[in-house]
Amino acid sequence: MIIVPVKEGENIDRTLKKFKRKFEKTGVIRELRSRQAFVKPSVRRRDELKKAIYVQKLQREEE
Repeated sequence: MIIVPVKEGENIDRTLKKFKRKFEKTGVIRELRSRQAFVKPSVRRRDELKKAIYVQKLQREEE
């Protein structure tokens, strides 16, 4: 359960923003979306490699 302490006189928008940030860090929504359809381990590994290659390419271009 996510608990967000609310200070006296704190804006509700700011509190809601804190809650959303904490909720996103837990990764619940990401996990639910990934579980909607089964992805074979070989396909998952291939996608991870593609992402790693892409990130490495971006880092090289930055330097």
